[in-house]
Amino acid sequence: MTRAALETEPSSPWSHQLSTAAAAAAATALLLVLPAAGDTGSLVAVAVLQVALAVAWVPATGVPARAGAPVLGLAGAAGADLLVVVPERPGVGSLLAVPGLGLLAAVLHQMLRRAPRHDVVGSLAGVLLLLCAVCALAVLLLLPTAGDAAAATTALLVVGTALVAAPLVDLVLPRPPVAVGVPHGVPALVVAALAGAAVAALRHGGGPAALLVASVAGLLLGAVAALAGLAAAYAVPGARAWAAPVVRAVLPVAAAAPAAFALVLQDSL
Repeated sequence: MTRAALETEPSSPWSHQLSTAAAAAAATALLLVLPAAGDTGSLVAVAVLQVALAVAWVPATGVPARAGAPVLGLAGAAGADLLVVVPERPGVGSLLAVPGLGLLAAVLHQMLRRAPRHDVVGSLAGVLLLLCAVCALAVLLLLPTAGDAAAATTALLVVGTALVAAPLVDLVLPRPPVAVGVPHGVPALVVAALAGAAVAALRHGGGPAALLVASVAGLLLGAVAALAGLAAAYAVPGARAWAAPVVRAVLPVAAAAPAAFALVLQDSL
């Protein structure tokens, strides 16, 4: 077997699930601990996740954009963070400029690739997905402005709990599988969503009606995180050991960030 084949050979289910759960726990801890130092801590935490995702993207997904993807990903991350940090009253709408300009940059990147250009559609889609992901991570910087600090923390805990619970459940109960040949079962998705509801309910104070709203919001956010985690697992079924867990953990956090912001904004958590 060649070295390249060894680098992309799928890992064992135990290694796959444990590394994903550990990476998700580390990402959640980073987002919860560093913001205690203030706004700078939040920016550092988000920036670390953005850089980790951009660097791990090509080794994990295998898209033919060895240099272009990380460069565009880091540029998009910097632009998104600046759009959130610099304005006195930042808004989510301003972040739309990142994928908008990113599309033009991604097309230019395809034009600059050496001929013959293999898998142009896959390369373009991979770069755009990375740009959307780093842009979505910047939404986490707006969580404290969407509601109170407790609700923002609850949202992060719900997402982190769901992303840790799903792979751990898959270790012991991977059946019935979501799809044939995929080491991820339906029970993991159900438990992850219920875990999100439990976290939201335990952290929410108030009457029965408010508790019910928080539980439903936690259930929905947990389900979003779990489904995004499943999608990330599809994207990197077998990859270099150091890169795959990073993408499987950080990409779902990015996908869940806009949903978390919306729920905090509506005072549902």
